[in-house]
Amino acid sequence: MKKLKYLTHSDLAIKRTGEIVSRQDFLDWMTFKGGKILFTEYFGPLIGLKENWEEQHATPEELDFSAFRYRIPEYFNVPADCGRLGKKREKIYQDDNVIRYIDDLGCLMELQSNYATIPLPLEYPVKTMDDWLKIKPKYQFDESRFAPGWLDECRQAERQGKVIAARIPGGFDEPRQLMGEENLCYACYENPELVHDIIDTISETALRVMERVSDACTVDMLHVHEDMAGKSGPLWGPREIREFIHPYYRRIRDLLFSRGCRIFDQDSDGYMEPVIGAFIEAGVNCMHPCEPAAGMDIVRIRRQWGDKLMLIGGIDKFALTRTKDEIEQELEYKVPAMIHSGGGCILSADHRLPAEVTLENYRFYIRKVWEIISREER
Repeated sequence: MKKLKYLTHSDLAIKRTGEIVSRQDFLDWMTFKGGKILFTEYFGPLIGLKENWEEQHATPEELDFSAFRYRIPEYFNVPADCGRLGKKREKIYQDDNVIRYIDDLGCLMELQSNYATIPLPLEYPVKTMDDWLKIKPKYQFDESRFAPGWLDECRQAERQGKVIAARIPGGFDEPRQLMGEENLCYACYENPELVHDIIDTISETALRVMERVSDACTVDMLHVHEDMAGKSGPLWGPREIREFIHPYYRRIRDLLFSRGCRIFDQDSDGYMEPVIGAFIEAGVNCMHPCEPAAGMDIVRIRRQWGDKLMLIGGIDKFALTRTKDEIEQELEYKVPAMIHSGGGCILSADHRLPAEVTLENYRFYIRKVWEIISREER
């Protein structure tokens, strides 16, 4: 078995180079005012790809992706934390493939380090309201949520013309990490007071943090991570979204949009089309990564929702493992359609690149994207 050496998020991090667009050009394109189409590698590789590319004689620049041309703005992530405070881990077991540790909530976590970079819980800390009340202070507002020097950093980034991005915890994702998917879904019906209290606490903290941040600078993009769907669809439907998530999202979104924010971007894998309408009602106007393997089709979604929804991702990562003709077919279907729909998109592979993507195919993919962009932008 091949020895893997690029195993962590930092090992798999990539350098995005190429044409840097201005903040205003980025906002114009994303809000359907025209301009240059944006293209990037949004996520990077999965475990195993870099080792394979080394065997295929990749240059150091290809291994860190700086050899490839993208077109993106410069981003600045506001150093203010709206999530759980006091995260830490105590390692209790490690072999070649498995790492287990206890997190700050006392939960046993396991990481399969030979193919994953995100640990999964073997147990969950919240089963009852009493369990939640013990850890609730970790989610409440505290001055330590602001990194030292955060104010000067935000103002400097704004002067430099960077796109200012801020993050809030997911209304589904954060309770899911505390309770597990199955227990959370049952709790919506059997213990809704618990779910409401978790989300209301997150909402109050996020509002206080974002009030302070938006006093200091204009947030251009608000991000929220949900990961609430698989191939068969989302784990919450429109009713749950309207009851539990809608008030939280609108509270933060309305504050920031009243102060100049333009984009509210939600990150969720899987088939999200059944709940797009409910999330648009909640204030979301951008989604990623739009996975074709789960049934997401950015061309169809754009036809349905038009300029109500910006899109990031959408190019089938698995197409890049196939023939050049199939790669070209994927790109010819999506790239011209998105360009001529007026903007509102960042083209990218829909998630981390599988190890089966060859270096030759990736080089071809990059060249072909730019050929199509150059042809269609004339």
